[in-house]
Amino acid sequence: MFEFNQKNNSLLDDQLAESGLEMNLGPAAIGAIVGGAASLFGGISGSQQAAEQNAQAQANYQAQKKAAENQARLTNEYNKRVHEAEKENYKRQREYQWQTAIRQWQYDSEIQDYQYLQTARQYLSSVENTEQQLIYNSVAAREAVEQEQISLNEIRNQTAFQEEGLLLDRLRTEGKAALLQAGGSRSKAIQSTIADVQRNSAILSASLMSAGMQSQRNLRDIALSRYADDLKARNAMMIEPERLPDIPEPLLPPERIFVEPMQSTAAFIAAPIRQSTIAPIVQGISAAGSMIASVDKDSWK
Repeated sequence: MFEFNQKNNSLLDDQLAESGLEMNLGPAAIGAIVGGAASLFGGISGSQQAAEQNAQAQANYQAQKKAAENQARLTNEYNKRVHEAEKENYKRQREYQWQTAIRQWQYDSEIQDYQYLQTARQYLSSVENTEQQLIYNSVAAREAVEQEQISLNEIRNQTAFQEEGLLLDRLRTEGKAALLQAGGSRSKAIQSTIADVQRNSAILSASLMSAGMQSQRNLRDIALSRYADDLKARNAMMIEPERLPDIPEPLLPPERIFVEPMQSTAAFIAAPIRQSTIAPIVQGISAAGSMIASVDKDSWK
């Protein structure tokens, strides 16, 4: 403040010297001098306030700029950590999915092999059952044929015995007729007996032939029945299983493409508008000069 008063007095002295006025001041001159000094002091004070406000604005600007830069730095660091964590999580998840796919493929392959072996065992059992059924059909057909042959042989034997009986009856009848009768009566009796024997023999032959034909039909029925039973057994047999193609191995999916996060920059902070520190002083000096110049020169003597 002392320096300011000295500067103020020096300026007043210079103005008085330039105007050629003596320091014989009147009340109006003194008032003008005081007003001018006040104006000059106000200008200097306004200049100081402007400088202080400029300094504070600059400090605030630097603080905001530093805070924006710090925030950008923290954001970039966070984004980088998040990006690295995302890549690591992707790698772990990809490896987990790959191992899971491999285990599933191995399990499915084992299940397929197991199912094939089970089906193969069932097929072999079906083949064995079919073979046994065919053997049974063959034995049953052979037994039926033998039984049919036995029945036919019994009919043949029975027919042969009957024919022998007829022949004996014929001989006995002829002998009796020869002993008891003579002439034409004996001849007629013999012819009648022979006719009866031939008729009975023809009946036996026809019956034997009919039995033989029936036996042939029975044999054909036995053969057809066996064929039908064999066909039924073969149709019931399982189809031979075929091994399925191998389950394809899993494929590793393509890797994901990661894009690096964009770098954040500090937010734009507008620089403060600086107030002029010269303008208040110039205005103060101009006001002081105007006040002094407005006083009548006579009041200075």
